[in-house]
Amino acid sequence: MPDEMKPCPQCKSPYGYATNDTQYACPECGHEWTPTEQSNEPSGLVVLDSNGNELQNGDSVIVIKNLPVKGSPIPIKAGTKVKNIRLTEGDHNVDCKIPGFGALALKSEFLKKA
Repeated sequence: MPDEMKPCPQCKSPYGYATNDTQYACPECGHEWTPTEQSNEPSGLVVLDSNGNELQNGDSVIVIKNLPVKGSPIPIKAGTKVKNIRLTEGDHNVDCKIPGFGALALKSEFLKKA
């Protein structure tokens, strides 16, 4: 029987314990799960664009307004298409590479799905 504790996928409590070789239980919410069940659940990260469409890693997006870039005399122009985005946690929740600017983190509220 494994001695390690696993976080509960339902309430995120760090005290999930093994009840047998394949089952875990949470003492706080009572949820029971198997480790394979936990890995099949979708991640909690949901990022929406300016129109409310859900973004995914690898999507292409379009910038909807001119965005000033710190240290650059020119902004990112509205209508610029950005390919192959990566979603992250935090305020600037989209990582991408923009030709002429390099790697940047942008807010999804200034983007729309292409």
